[in-house]
Amino acid sequence: QVQLVESGGGLVQAGGSLRLSCAASGRTLSTYAMGWFRQAPGKERDIVAAINWSGGMTYYADSVKGRFTISRDNAKNTMYLQMNNLKPEDTAVYYCAAARTGRLRQTVSGYDYWGQGTQVTVSS
Repeated sequence: QVQLVESGGGLVQAGGSLRLSCAASGRTLSTYAMGWFRQAPGKERDIVAAINWSGGMTYYADSVKGRFTISRDNAKNTMYLQMNNLKPEDTAVYYCAAARTGRLRQTVSGYDYWGQGTQVTVSS
């Protein structure tokens, strides 16, 4: 069974930066696609960024392009999300997810495993 654990969330002022990590255990995820999603109160869970099995292909939601960077270290079984120039509208619970397919997936239904989330709060 795959387990995903997010870390790195917290409270930051607008314009600041955070780096989220997603550590996987239970099996090697080097052939899995992975992604970051976020969910604000009263809203649906939306894709933030996704990465294919090798890290050679990435996807970003329009709202984070140029500010966020997704990456992975397959040797460490870990995925990252570097978030720069944070805005109050980035406030949400951030979830990491893994998909057994190695190809990019952009929807919630495309992922098989989920972490429990980490809170990111950006103050104005």
